[in-house]
Amino acid sequence: MDPKTAGSGNGEVGGGKPETHSRRRRRNSEDTKARFFLPKPGSSLKNPELGDEMTGEADALIQSLKGDHHFYVVTVWKGVAEQNGGNPMIVKEPVADPKAE
Repeated sequence: MDPKTAGSGNGEVGGGKPETHSRRRRRNSEDTKARFFLPKPGSSLKNPELGDEMTGEADALIQSLKGDHHFYVVTVWKGVAEQNGGNPMIVKEPVADPKAE
């Protein structure tokens, strides 16, 4: 087996690129808190508008079932510039507390 492709996929074996990519994915998926919203009355899937915010996914599911409508899941990100060796990259970074901004 080629040592560059062996391993668990977490970057432990086989060079820096898998580690760099997995580290970025972990950072981008951590520290993000999904927020759940019901649709604003009169909005549609074509023209979505956020209505009341739910306390969590379970609450959104229950209210969606009761009201026979969909709900929205929102995560907040911002683009930041990073240097990867000599190559500039634009990556997404989670906004830790979107309610604070």
